[in-house]
Amino acid sequence: MRIRLPMGRTAFFLGAFAFALLALLPLRLAADWFGFAARGLVAREATGSIWFGGLREAQLGPVPVGDVTARLNSLPLLLGRARVSLRRDDEANPFRGAITLSRHAFGVDDATGQLRVGALFAPLPVAMIEADDVSAGFANGQCARAEGNVRATLAGEVAGIGLPSGFAGTASCAGDAVLLPLASQTGMERLELRLFADGRFRADLSIRPTDEALRGRLVAAGFQEANGLALRRIDGRF
Repeated sequence: MRIRLPMGRTAFFLGAFAFALLALLPLRLAADWFGFAARGLVAREATGSIWFGGLREAQLGPVPVGDVTARLNSLPLLLGRARVSLRRDDEANPFRGAITLSRHAFGVDDATGQLRVGALFAPLPVAMIEADDVSAGFANGQCARAEGNVRATLAGEVAGIGLPSGFAGTASCAGDAVLLPLASQTGMERLELRLFADGRFRADLSIRPTDEALRGRLVAAGFQEANGLALRRIDGRF
């Protein structure tokens, strides 16, 4: 004996079945499927489902993010984008933000918190980057958007010279790069960070020497002279 279901009810059950499968899809499989790892979001372990999961020892490229909750946002999927929201509920060092991917674009949205960058920018002594509601993204390899306040903490010396610990600025687009133009409170030191869609970065530190002895020490440490400034450039990759 065969049971015939009305088409409307059949479609409902098929839709409910597909939704149940999607709702139970492990976060680990979803991250691989949407390509987040290819854009630098990796973790030692992914747990839970795509709607409410967690990442253990997560990293953005080589930059550690720590243990975060992670969930896929449903509305962007209707627009052809995959967006994963991340949150680190650490009272001493919280973090929140999201990573959004589409076929030809990717970026970071609404990021707020501190990220310790380790030796990423060595020999420049950049120890930490702090974001305040920062959003930045690329489309077809070009910077498409960049906004929000950024602060860099420097810890160490350059050529035996102690630098100010705090540099601050506002993110913007500069051609194909996301530009973080950071300056010390006096403006005598500037740090410009350029981030590119292919994972490259460029860090330019410029110092205005106050005397010839300081100028000589900077030049001996590998700085170049230009327009009264001592310049040092570091190129690398995330």
